[in-house]
Amino acid sequence: MITVYHNPRCSKSREALALVEGSPAGGDLQIIEYLKTPPTLADLKALHKLLGVPVREMIRSNETEFSELGLADATLSDDALLAAVAKHPKLLQRPIVVNGKKAVIARPPELASDVL
Repeated sequence: MITVYHNPRCSKSREALALVEGSPAGGDLQIIEYLKTPPTLADLKALHKLLGVPVREMIRSNETEFSELGLADATLSDDALLAAVAKHPKLLQRPIVVNGKKAVIARPPELASDVL
């Protein structure tokens, strides 16, 4: 099962989804429009573990909420950052493609092939 955390309004997310759908593994696909169905804090922690990147790489720093919430503060813990994303899913970097125990932030979209 491949899961794509997707925002249909984002061109990069649409490109990555098309790449996944066109792959041999794309038949067993779950699409999560994370703005409509936000990931829980537990989901985000699991994604963080699968991605193997710093939490800050999971966050869109160019969103208004990022500055309004003071998320640039380097003293914030990973838990505090993930809690902010759970409350404000717009902050989640997109798209994220998960395949089993592997995940990648598919920016650029071609990175999705790393987990297919």
